[in-house]
Amino acid sequence: MLIVLGGLPGTGKTTLARLLAARVGAVHLRLDTIEQAIVRSGLARHPVGPVGYVVGYALAEEHLRQGLTVIAESVNPLSVTRDAWRATAVGASAPCVEVEVLCSDPAEHRRRLASRSVDIPDLPLPDWQQVVDREYAPWDREHLVVDTAGQSPHQSLAVLLRGLEQG
Repeated sequence: MLIVLGGLPGTGKTTLARLLAARVGAVHLRLDTIEQAIVRSGLARHPVGPVGYVVGYALAEEHLRQGLTVIAESVNPLSVTRDAWRATAVGASAPCVEVEVLCSDPAEHRRRLASRSVDIPDLPLPDWQQVVDREYAPWDREHLVVDTAGQSPHQSLAVLLRGLEQG
């Protein structure tokens, strides 16, 4: 199964993806890691454009074909990226569940962004204004929504697990 976690920076995607991967034994593909590796190679600078997503799609399909569950975690801001993740699952004959992670409390979201630490060397973290200004299209199809506002990471994981079981 491909589980696609998308949402703006600072909503809790990485924390949720790590918890879910540990719980279900899945491969966690983090686009930030892929993109920063591309930057470290000297082949690109931030923003790297679609190359990180293209690498992510290829890795996800390879792991899915091996029978592994994959959690693909990225902002996933546009219908074209969302469609490509679904096409990746179809290409591997695997089911796909799309999840939007959000933080509906702007004050909490802003605090999270301000207090984050870099866990990938040299990865530039966006500030509040960059997140607010970022292109992020509304979802145009059915998907799970996990609102992390006012919840612990484990509470958000429980919401996600219930959603996955029902879907």
